[in-house]
Amino acid sequence: MTGRNDSKLVLASDHAGFELKETVKAEMLRQGRSVEDCGTHSPQPANWAEYGALAAAKVAADPEHIMGILVCGSGIGMSIVANRFPGVRAALCHNEDAARLARRHNNANVLSLGARVVDAASALRIVAVFLETAFEGGRHQVRLDYLRDHVEKKAF
Repeated sequence: MTGRNDSKLVLASDHAGFELKETVKAEMLRQGRSVEDCGTHSPQPANWAEYGALAAAKVAADPEHIMGILVCGSGIGMSIVANRFPGVRAALCHNEDAARLARRHNNANVLSLGARVVDAASALRIVAVFLETAFEGGRHQVRLDYLRDHVEKKAF
């Protein structure tokens, strides 16, 4: 399997993640990727839940073809809101190994970053690994099927 380099990307941040989101967006656009910025559009105080939900809803609408990158101060809030949406598998990653495993074993389709936790250069490497790593499927697919069939339908 290949990575998700051809996926449309949706980005979102709160005020704490604004600068890092803009850095990631500039790099993705430089690479010629399709990017939709769901906000916030300034460093003024903003509600992470609102902007994270906007992006996560877009991923949930087409989880096989849209991926998200969400940024707040810690990355925790954004991952919490994103994982409330069916079909969204958001992973908070602070390093490249976590990003690789999030994709390889969990087929994560949303990357959450903490702007107060990772510097811009590290974040760009994490994003690159996340987007280039393929899902292994196999034994890992069984777990995703369980999430879809039981947890998302609250049938456990």
